[in-house]
Amino acid sequence: MEHNIVTIEKNQVKTKKPKNYKVVMFNDDYTTMEFVVDVLMNIFNKKIEEATKIMMDVHKKGRGIAGVYPYDIAVTKVSKAIGLAKEEGFPFKLVIEEE
Repeated sequence: MEHNIVTIEKNQVKTKKPKNYKVVMFNDDYTTMEFVVDVLMNIFNKKIEEATKIMMDVHKKGRGIAGVYPYDIAVTKVSKAIGLAKEEGFPFKLVIEEE
């Protein structure tokens, strides 16, 4: 009598949720409030009310969180914002911080 034995292997692939990163804007004496609001609305997709609140945090507290994104998106948004600031002649500083 012949027995057929079938072995089934289960390979579990564990995927980690990607880390998120905060985009932080810093206050300076040259970049205008209007420019910061414009960047928040056009690059970070904020509505006028939220953009104004974040801009006021930057102005009053010295820094504000523009948003939280996966790394690649955060880098792209920071790059666009800094590029636009350079075009306008502003020394606007943004950094990415791990959440």
